Amino acid sequence: MSATVTSLHSSGDVGRFAEQAAATVGRYLDRCKLAANTVKAYRRQCAAYVAWLTRNAAKHPDAFTDLVGAEAAVTAWRKHLIRSAKASPASINQALAAVTLLYEHGPQLRITVKRVRVPRPGEPDALSSAQQGKAERASLRRGARDAAIIAVLLYAGARVEECERLDLDDVAITARTGSIRLHGKGDEVHDVPLPAVARERLSAWIAERGNQPGPLWTGQRGRLTISGITQVVLAVGEAAGIKGLRPHRLRHTYGTRLRQGGADVAQVQALLGHASVETSARYFRAGAAEQAEIVDTVFEQ
Repeated sequence: MSATVTSLHSSGDVGRFAEQAAATVGRYLDRCKLAANTVKAYRRQCAAYVAWLTRNAAKHPDAFTDLVGAEAAVTAWRKHLIRSAKASPASINQALAAVTLLYEHGPQLRITVKRVRVPRPGEPDALSSAQQGKAERASLRRGARDAAIIAVLLYAGARVEECERLDLDDVAITARTGSIRLHGKGDEVHDVPLPAVARERLSAWIAERGNQPGPLWTGQRGRLTISGITQVVLAVGEAAGIKGLRPHRLRHTYGTRLRQGGADVAQVQALLGHASVETSARYFRAGAAEQAEIVDTVFEQ
């Protein structure tokens, strides 16, 4: 006995139904509380799915007819992404999450599609102590602003998005203490204490910038963007002989230094603002070079 399938839409114009669903989920994304970068990525991925489905409408005429047709279409798109896209498993899973949202808010179908397996992350790509020193010296040569940006990424472990969102009011520095308020994913806000070197470099930049309220990082066109901050880090890396240096590598360096200094996994989680302790645990997997150094130290004659 076969199950009865109730059609939600005619299967005649898949492209039109896909565009209608994209418009509906777009209105939801306009008012949701997801992080701005996530919203941007979801829009891009929904548009990519609609474009792919429009090109392959003949193969998936029931993509908006019922649950079975919808899941079959998204599963086929998943296979397409795995075969042809130069995307990481995490990016593909984000794309599947976006399209799941499209179906939920468009034709109101709760689809279930198998996610791509994400390999367990290995040792974080932290700078060595020598590389860190070179990067800091290079940042100081570039001026107070760039030195302060590197200090926030390296000594507060800020994500580049958190660094970009900083206003002057987010920095609290006294003669002996200091902290910075980071605005993370969604509505997450957490305060991170600043060591003396970071306080010194931030104070030097604020003295040059002035105490007027507003964006902490400014350029010729106002607030420095994520792209602008990334360009600063790339330029510092180039000057220090570390090609392709990115803000997230400085964050990895911060997490690694915390663990090397004796912080436990819960402390690393809190300071880095991780939602899961599993994410923080990767900083406790020492790499081959560090393991060799430990062995040499322990068994030194």
